[in-house]
Amino acid sequence: MIRALLLSAAALVASPSLAQTVAVTGGTVALGDGSAPIPNGTVLFRDGRIVAAGGNVAVPAGAEVIDARGKWVAPGLIAGFTDLGLQDAGGVDESNDTAARGSPFTAAIDVSTAINPAGVKIANERLGGVTRALIAPSTAGSIFAGQGAVIDLGDDADAVTRPRAFQYVELGEHGAREAGGSRPAAYAMFRDALAQAQDFRRNPTAFGGREKASLLKRGDAEALLRVIDGQTPLVVHVERASDIRSVLGLVRDYPKLRLVLTGASEGWMVAHEIAAARVPVVAAALADLPESFEALAATESNVGRMRAAGVQVALSAAGASGGEHNIRQYAGNLVAITRVPGATGLDWGQALASITSGPAAALGMEGELGSLKPGRRADVVLWDGDPLEIESQPVAIWIDGRPQPMRSRQTELRDRYLTPAEGALPKAYDRR
Repeated sequence: MIRALLLSAAALVASPSLAQTVAVTGGTVALGDGSAPIPNGTVLFRDGRIVAAGGNVAVPAGAEVIDARGKWVAPGLIAGFTDLGLQDAGGVDESNDTAARGSPFTAAIDVSTAINPAGVKIANERLGGVTRALIAPSTAGSIFAGQGAVIDLGDDADAVTRPRAFQYVELGEHGAREAGGSRPAAYAMFRDALAQAQDFRRNPTAFGGREKASLLKRGDAEALLRVIDGQTPLVVHVERASDIRSVLGLVRDYPKLRLVLTGASEGWMVAHEIAAARVPVVAAALADLPESFEALAATESNVGRMRAAGVQVALSAAGASGGEHNIRQYAGNLVAITRVPGATGLDWGQALASITSGPAAALGMEGELGSLKPGRRADVVLWDGDPLEIESQPVAIWIDGRPQPMRSRQTELRDRYLTPAEGALPKAYDRR
């Protein structure tokens, strides 16, 4: 059955015109919207968009039908915040575009121009079920890292879904270091940068005359004006409860800010305040060790407690051990800890949503990505089992309705050396 599915997907790759209407039938359908999975369901998509999904979907004549009996159908995973496509080797500067310590620009930096869709990690993560990612730059000499992007992991050259999708800023321990050594310095830098951006709005000609002495370049000021006006979400990395309160307080001075918190290890301590402010959080799922002074109250129950308090929570792939695709293991663990006395996790539907529609909703893109609701982009993964179970694997993947190759550098290396023949070894291994 799996071989037949792979052959069918390969045929669709060779003939994209055949994939205009696809019906994946008979599988357990997980919509990714927080609801429970639907047995014996159908997912129908056409021209790159979901048409219908659920238990009573009519399959039109002429549709390409994929038999999913005994399998699961779910939206693709969304990994955020990560550096996929920005580096091939972290220790090789020439291949690493995550940060620019020597640049005079900060907020103006736009990572979408550097995304490499042919990067080795892209195919590896796609094969793990990740179909989109929220790409964040790293800071280098300023609290402002620059403008992140939303990308797809499709096997094509057009990776960027939304450039300049958010502005990324550090306001915790890391931000304090970048600002000169303290949190007050970081907030002074933040407020002064926004004030200078407003000066630029009032008199761009005068701003140009003093640009050399300014904290900001014109491009930085333009980027921050979009943040001040609420056009660009502001993603703020903080962990400590008191830092979270300080960030929430910024809205009093800048009421149009569209805040998104990431990290938030101590978010459970101020969960009701976050919920009241209607600020979404993209948090680490399994941060349960006091690995820094700003995370002394970290607990595995953090996400569950915030969710119970009414916070819109998604899971972050930042620092995911073994690759971004392992966010599904983290989501599964949040389901498992609901069985631990005294712990607070998520139910199954909430856990899947935290790695599909949740990251999209944090950036205001829930109407576009992350679920199998009608009108969303057809990012669909067919799994051989429950996608939150670590042993389950994708057997077919579609991004924007286009079937994807089920191979990566890892699988090619595996196949090459699994049963090496004498003549297939690299030259250095030839026997004399």
